[in-house]
Amino acid sequence: MKTVVITGADRNIGLEITREFLKRGWRVFAGRYLMDLPLLPELQEQYPDQLSLVPLDVSDEESVRKAAGIVAQETGRVDMMVHNAAGFGDHSAGAAKSIDFSTFMAPYNINCLGAIRMVHCFLPLMEEGMKRLCFVSSEAGAVSVAHRDEISSYCMSKTALNMAVRLMFNKLQPMGYSFRLYHPGWVRSAKIEHAGEKAPSFEVDGKLIGKFWPWETAAAAVPQFIEDRDWEDRLVLIDNEGAA
Repeated sequence: MKTVVITGADRNIGLEITREFLKRGWRVFAGRYLMDLPLLPELQEQYPDQLSLVPLDVSDEESVRKAAGIVAQETGRVDMMVHNAAGFGDHSAGAAKSIDFSTFMAPYNINCLGAIRMVHCFLPLMEEGMKRLCFVSSEAGAVSVAHRDEISSYCMSKTALNMAVRLMFNKLQPMGYSFRLYHPGWVRSAKIEHAGEKAPSFEVDGKLIGKFWPWETAAAAVPQFIEDRDWEDRLVLIDNEGAA
């Protein structure tokens, strides 16, 4: 049975990616950050022998180290890591006067540095396995196709993630590691934070916001993560429809 560690598995894309791996018979260690949210424990009831919940805050180095220790106690090998955890920061920094710079570090710390922390701490467990590192990024971080004109901490943090993955690829790919950089598309994501809290509507003025449901993009992501490629020596951001 192959083993995967998934960050940000509490809800939305991360939860559905976890579900997809479980349906395929993988052993899953799901990073749990929102401890009051019951979605992961409910899923664990369906897969008690496959799913382990691991307290994990990727923005905190000690938390990542402890998580790696917990996983190491249960298995000697991790085949794949999926860094899905994300922070969004300030979405309304349109005019210079409205920019709240205090919001800028959190997305960078989670989206970029969190990925680096995860690789650093879990790499020793991956030396004998499948050696695959997967990162949920975004076209929002792609400089060559940038079309937004607002200062966005989310976009900038995803650009930093893309560069971090490129640098890790340069070092680790010659050592047998393979990489996946994935753009999930415009996903309808509910910002559920606490148990018992009703999920906000996916509609604004009667119109659905977002193009894909979380389970749709997760169903597209996991085959990309699992399947081998003839061109593992290249790093390409691929979306949920298979386009580069």
